[in-house]
Amino acid sequence: MTPHDTSSLLVNIELSRKGFRLQVDLTLPGQGITVIYGVSGSGKTSLLRCVAGLEHPDHAKIVIGDEVWQDSGKQLFVPTHKRLLGYVFQEASLFEHLNVHDNLQFGLKRRQTPQSSSLLDTAITLLGIGHLLQRHPAGLSGGERQRVAIARALACGPRILLLDEPMSALDQARRDEVMPWLEKLRDQLKLPMLYVTHSANELQRLADHVVALEHGRVIASGPIHDVLGNAEPALIAGNDAGSVLIGHVASLHTEWQMARITLGPADFWVSQSSLTVGQEVRLLVLARDVSITQGKPEHTSIQNHLPCEVVSVSPDTQPSQLLVQLRCNDITLTARITQRAQAMLGLQPGQPVWAQVKSVALVK
Repeated sequence: MTPHDTSSLLVNIELSRKGFRLQVDLTLPGQGITVIYGVSGSGKTSLLRCVAGLEHPDHAKIVIGDEVWQDSGKQLFVPTHKRLLGYVFQEASLFEHLNVHDNLQFGLKRRQTPQSSSLLDTAITLLGIGHLLQRHPAGLSGGERQRVAIARALACGPRILLLDEPMSALDQARRDEVMPWLEKLRDQLKLPMLYVTHSANELQRLADHVVALEHGRVIASGPIHDVLGNAEPALIAGNDAGSVLIGHVASLHTEWQMARITLGPADFWVSQSSLTVGQEVRLLVLARDVSITQGKPEHTSIQNHLPCEVVSVSPDTQPSQLLVQLRCNDITLTARITQRAQAMLGLQPGQPVWAQVKSVALVK
């Protein structure tokens, strides 16, 4: 699928509703997944609907690449049907009387070009739905329905793909089924995607860029490894708190079935999983898997330990727990420890410590 010129997405919006005001001013990347994250009522879906032209803000300027879709100052408004976008809702919204093939063909009616058939073929291949083409929606699982809905949204060759909590109606098994396909889209399509969710797991696995909303305001925006590492208070707390790190496979060790991942001056060891040397990988380090010691660890089974400096100590969702932000050269880790441990170690910002990382999840 050949991408359009989408060097960036400019979203400047002021939208007022009774008891609520959405006010954002963002410049977002022209490719990859930008996750719009926040609790219910924070303005996530309103933001997405404004980009799609389904809402009429008080003031707005929306520009994608070289196309201006809305500019209140110039009284310019491009209606939704003329904005080249794909929209995936919480429910798949397929036509029940049509089979998968005909549902996908319907997605082409908005924009027929000589490349339309190849675009659709690419979407079918990327989402692994070729074997479903003759089935009707009633015979599909929830995960299969959403994959078909995403393929239909991609069929017209959109400049941007908008996804409004596409997995919120799925159980965990179906979410686990769909997630690898979304990761594949992210990695293979040079296409900007805005992905609305309140799921920490979806944020950690899918996001290249994060926009965190609270009461209609942006409280954090930037690459995921920066936002999760530097947001104060922590964007994600409790059992899901953690850091997302981007590294490269430095070496493979078949005798141990492990790979060494380098992140600048730091190395992590992970279980080998069909990796190749030089490959970029995404690591998730949960705060509950990070412990802190005042001296360099020795004679320990834990393979990953780094010299760090304490950046901050903040409350967690449970009264007995604290989140400790650690700066380890160019990366940031978060440790979840007890109040008692903090008192025993006397942890304070600026204090040198060692981080021990018991487990690292490879999520890409």
